[in-house]
Amino acid sequence: MSTGKAFTLSDEELAQFHRNGYIGPFDLYEPEEMAANLQALRPKLINTKKAVYGGGKTISGVTNLSNYDRHLDVDFLAEHITRPEIVDRVSSILGPDTLCWRSEFFPKYPGDEGTDWHQADNFSNVADSKHPQIVWPEDADFGGTITVWTAFTEASVDMGCLQFIPGSHRSMNYDESKVMDYHPELINNQEKAGVRRGFFGYDYRQLQKDPDWSPDESQAVSQVMRQGQFIIFWSTLMHASHPHAGKTDQMRLGFAGRYLPTSVRVYPHSDALAEFGGAASLDKFGNVLTSGRDAFGHNKFVEATVNGYRFPVRDGVPV
Repeated sequence: MSTGKAFTLSDEELAQFHRNGYIGPFDLYEPEEMAANLQALRPKLINTKKAVYGGGKTISGVTNLSNYDRHLDVDFLAEHITRPEIVDRVSSILGPDTLCWRSEFFPKYPGDEGTDWHQADNFSNVADSKHPQIVWPEDADFGGTITVWTAFTEASVDMGCLQFIPGSHRSMNYDESKVMDYHPELINNQEKAGVRRGFFGYDYRQLQKDPDWSPDESQAVSQVMRQGQFIIFWSTLMHASHPHAGKTDQMRLGFAGRYLPTSVRVYPHSDALAEFGGAASLDKFGNVLTSGRDAFGHNKFVEATVNGYRFPVRDGVPV
């Protein structure tokens, strides 16, 4: 267990988080530091030989399953998802025993569309099997996951920063058991309410419980972030992103780590990922214990990256 300075959320910050569904941004890296980290990271991201989902049918459309969970083979990302600045704040919300079950890159290139308004509860929304990817205990008051989204580059409105609708995490407007049709030819070719938006080849509106409902975008907040900052939010929060206006030739790159209490079951019904037109076996997958301990024994864990870097575990924050 690792100790040291604690970065727990204050009572005021926790109240704000529970009210709005998100908190931040928080500083993690200086811009120059993050820029240097990113420069060193790029060749490792291109080389997917050690990636746990590398090769085969993982690459399709604008998504690439071989770039899921790169914290399992890239040591910088392994260190990142276990940073105390992140983990302590997450365990302030979820309790002392936490895990990271997924990480994802979210690139947005000049001219790319924005991302549809969406919420995710059990993450069966794009899974071909429609099985829930995470299952909370039956007596839990809520579902979803905590997402920690870090700006690996600048995230301005023109470059496609995140948008949130504060307080929208308390009720789901979408039914994840419904089916979305995958049409990669629609990527960057749709407008919704006058904005170019899509969902990586899907149309998230197909999951709406009420087909006539639409998000109240007058309540939306644009979350501008400088390079090296991170923000924490519930996946059940209504969130989207602006299109990349193409006013610069620089991409916007976000990296998301997803966290849960160890009581939640991860991939309980699946031995493979099949989504966004790609497929990958979960044989090499493992959760990462980020704080406290696992007293349940129903999830698979890994203690080190494929390179041998051991994931540090925080003591956890009593609640």
